[in-house]
Amino acid sequence: MSNKATKPEEKGFFEKVKETIEEFWDSTKDKAEELKDKAEDKIDALKEKAADEKAIVAKKASEAKTAVVKKADSVAAKVKTVAADVKAKADTKAKALSAKAKDEAATIKKAAITAKAKTTAKANEIADTAKTKAVDAKKAVATKTAKVAIEVKKKTNAAK
Repeated sequence: MSNKATKPEEKGFFEKVKETIEEFWDSTKDKAEELKDKAEDKIDALKEKAADEKAIVAKKASEAKTAVVKKADSVAAKVKTVAADVKAKADTKAKALSAKAKDEAATIKKAAITAKAKTTAKANEIADTAKTKAVDAKKAVATKTAKVAIEVKKKTNAAK
């Protein structure tokens, strides 16, 4: 007959605790990575939106300038004095549209920077929270482990 047990060895208390802590840590890291990915996606979307808005504004400014120039040319053919006045108005309007486009581009850029800062801050906050939770869990496990170790020592000393 053999003295070896036929049952598989059961995991000890410490191995179970260690696995539980590892599971907490892995899930926390996964959540942090997901938040980081979402933040990057949001920033990319804002950048794309800003580029689209900038292109639209530039196209409108270009179309407006073209329309004004055509109108100025037709008026110039009829009356030169009126054409000079219309051209001056067209230049003023083009400058105003250009300034407005620059303002809108700056506003969009500021919004993208603000969104990036907010998402980065949130990701850092979540990572910090995860770290503190992991540390708290480790402390709790260490305390419980120490108590169990003391009890085991007492029992072994009492058994001697």
